[in-house]
Amino acid sequence: MKHLLSAADLDRDAAVALLDTAVELAAIADRPVKKLPTLRGRTVVNLFFEDSTRTRISFEAAAKRLSADVINFSAKGSSVSKGESLKDTALTLEAMGADAVVIRHGSSGAPHRLAHSGWIRGSVLNAGDGTHEHPTQALLDAFTIRRALADDVGDLAGLKVTIVGDVLHSRVARSNTILLDTLGAEVTLVAPPTLLPVGVENWPCMVSYSIDDALADADAVMMLRVQRERMHDSFFPTEREYSRRYGLDADRMAMMPDHAIVMHPGPMNRGVEIAADVADSPRSVIVQQVTNGVSVRMAALYTMLGGAQSGSEAAA
Repeated sequence: MKHLLSAADLDRDAAVALLDTAVELAAIADRPVKKLPTLRGRTVVNLFFEDSTRTRISFEAAAKRLSADVINFSAKGSSVSKGESLKDTALTLEAMGADAVVIRHGSSGAPHRLAHSGWIRGSVLNAGDGTHEHPTQALLDAFTIRRALADDVGDLAGLKVTIVGDVLHSRVARSNTILLDTLGAEVTLVAPPTLLPVGVENWPCMVSYSIDDALADADAVMMLRVQRERMHDSFFPTEREYSRRYGLDADRMAMMPDHAIVMHPGPMNRGVEIAADVADSPRSVIVQQVTNGVSVRMAALYTMLGGAQSGSEAAA
């Protein structure tokens, strides 16, 4: 696998192999020295045209734990703010010898353009492009579900995952729907009609307009952030009304099966899509998602940049 641009790039075997590798690499976090020499001498560039905290720091930590050299590139304060094109930025990175470029961009398709343009020879990892996809977020979510409900074994066959909220603007929802379906889970998207994308009926999932109807048999419930920054029209009357109809509060959490977990890709709008007491409850795995993100992104970099042949060798 040279690039990771979409959750659809992974078939079941490839996805399970990545998750298995992440399990092995997660053990490094418990060591006194949290580093492997696997990518020593390799250069990973974090190329972020959009603001990010969790994803950028997670990729940086992942690369450094594999002993890669890391260059963090922010569009703000760079030549991009002076009008430099993606092509010229890419050519600069190529001249610096980038082995992998982790790119987050506001335009859907930008990572695909970078990967297939011939501008750089290294690997490209999509860290979120517009409202399109965010494949490593889907992988860390699947890793978290598997760790919480399937003891790190196999795929997610038969598990039911409910994803609630602003699906229209969510690259997380799209990537999760694809990957979870690949891994055998049953996905239900819940949102008001105004926050569902055109063509959602062709996604590998079920669609509901009622959160209450989708909670009773859910193994995992993932709440999506209301992305105000991408909303230029009125998609719902008020935040209070949205929260009343689609927010996850303690009463709704009580409707979930006893074993079910609560997830959120972050950052959260507490009091809008998720109540504070739910986000901080013992059933919430939101903090674990952040922790797991480092292990999963280590696995992705390890796989793409020519690590050893197996996850067990990685953690040896």
